[in-house]
Amino acid sequence: MRPPGTDEPRRYLPRFHWELLACGVGGHELVGTRSAQLRPEDELIAREMDGVRWHRCLRCDSWLPLQPPADPEFEHPPDRGGIELPLRGRPLRDKIVLRAIAIDRGFHFIVLGLLCAAILLFAANQRALRDTFYHVVADVQEGLGGGPVRNEKSGFIHELDKVFSLRGADLHLLGAAVGAYAVLELVEAVGLWFAKRWAEYLTLIATAAFLPLEVYELVKSLSPLKFLALGVNLAIVAYLLYAKRLFGIRGGGTAEEALRERDVGWQALERTAPAS
Repeated sequence: MRPPGTDEPRRYLPRFHWELLACGVGGHELVGTRSAQLRPEDELIAREMDGVRWHRCLRCDSWLPLQPPADPEFEHPPDRGGIELPLRGRPLRDKIVLRAIAIDRGFHFIVLGLLCAAILLFAANQRALRDTFYHVVADVQEGLGGGPVRNEKSGFIHELDKVFSLRGADLHLLGAAVGAYAVLELVEAVGLWFAKRWAEYLTLIATAAFLPLEVYELVKSLSPLKFLALGVNLAIVAYLLYAKRLFGIRGGGTAEEALRERDVGWQALERTAPAS
């Protein structure tokens, strides 16, 4: 294994280094920068050569030259047991991707929650809103010389008329269904944010279950937003199945855990460390 960013890029599919992205956004993970001196056992994370002290980023393996601290706070860097290693490799990739999906699910929760509240408020005030609506439409049509309100069989007025014709029980049932879906999206978002395996299964099942409905809506009427939503959900399903190896695909959870163990821990740092 070579340090991130040192592989020659492939022509058609260059490798994406999540470590470099994380360090570019949040800075390097350095240890011992406030220590007075370095010990031989610290050479895996920091070294001093020709009067220059080099500190290793524990995430992306970059070696950075820094001046020794003028007012050190510690005698030497902490031992391995006192260092919390950052994520790198596959675990870091999974964290970033899963949290991006969690943000998407959180946005869905907000939209669906507002829609649920709007439906329930409409159900509670349906009669008053219906009377006001018909009065406004009648005044507008009379003002334009169109006569009284006609029972159109198509168009915007017809669609609103169908909404106002729904029974209160149907509206409450619809609001409950939308609210339940919003709670499901919230559970997915929280579970994915903390990288829970059960949340990956839940997200995969819930997303795949609505794909036929999205395809049907897209066939009924084309729109860029529907194309985008379908593409995002297909990418989520493909990622969870292929990269996360759900339902035993590509070795299942056992193979996934083995690959994660390869990219974390001190052994991973030792494999990419330069010689003394």
